[in-house]
Amino acid sequence: MSRGSALFMKAFMIVLWGVVIIVGIIAELATTQFVSIWFSFAALFSLILAGIGAPLWAQLSVFAAATALLLILTKPLVRKLRGSFVRTNADLNIGKTAIVTEDIDNEHSKGRATVGGVSWIAVSEDGSAILSGESVIIKDIDGAKLIVARKA
Repeated sequence: MSRGSALFMKAFMIVLWGVVIIVGIIAELATTQFVSIWFSFAALFSLILAGIGAPLWAQLSVFAAATALLLILTKPLVRKLRGSFVRTNADLNIGKTAIVTEDIDNEHSKGRATVGGVSWIAVSEDGSAILSGESVIIKDIDGAKLIVARKA
């Protein structure tokens, strides 16, 4: 490789890593998921390597390794910063009363209940059958399925 093309490649890689840093920061600001920021930090290490003329394989290896390492090492910090579980609107139904509209039979994967005018797949918390028309308490929600129990 000629000296001119080597200089061009070095300059190109410096600009490329700079773009990766900027895009990562913008993506992080847009999503606040604490993922793309680590790409930016890893790209900074690769930018430094590009500045001292390290080969492309070294830059890419450091980028991949630094990204993985930063993601792994900061996972507990990210979990702490995100705080506790945020309830969704569906989770607000926990503790409410629902009406069984189709017999609940866990063994045969059958059953529906209605709460707030919305029909849900329903399963019995203790596995017992519950007949249509009975009132039940919503104990939990698993995906799109109500976990219910007979009213005491």
